[in-house]
Amino acid sequence: MIAETVCSAVAAAGLGIAAVTAYRKRFLAAARIAAYSLVPLGLVMTGVVDWLADTAFSPTAWAGFGVLGASWLLFASTRAVERRRGGTRKERKQARAAAQREAVAPAASAPSLGAGSRQTTRPATAPRAEASDDFSDIEAILKKHGI
Repeated sequence: MIAETVCSAVAAAGLGIAAVTAYRKRFLAAARIAAYSLVPLGLVMTGVVDWLADTAFSPTAWAGFGVLGASWLLFASTRAVERRRGGTRKERKQARAAAQREAVAPAASAPSLGAGSRQTTRPATAPRAEASDDFSDIEAILKKHGI
């Protein structure tokens, strides 16, 4: 009963301020003030104020808010763990299978597409081996980044 009286008084005061503002030829501001002042009156008339008052003093409602909070905490914690692991079980399984399909021996070269027409009989030389040692650091960096 007190909440309805307070909301009605706030609405009446707001409409009075809107009337004074309109008298000063500031119609847009007056309309905005009138709109804001009618909100508490509308909440009283629809019964929202009674519902909020009943909810605020109901132990069952507060227990329900506690259950909703616990539910939210469970969702948030499972999502955080899922992000740490890298997705759902199905996604991890697919990633593992893709990694096994793309696995290549460290010193393997790209596969040939067919039998070549020319054959090279050049022996590996020492400077060639030194060049591969120079590129080993670059290869390690590229492998680290998955390239």
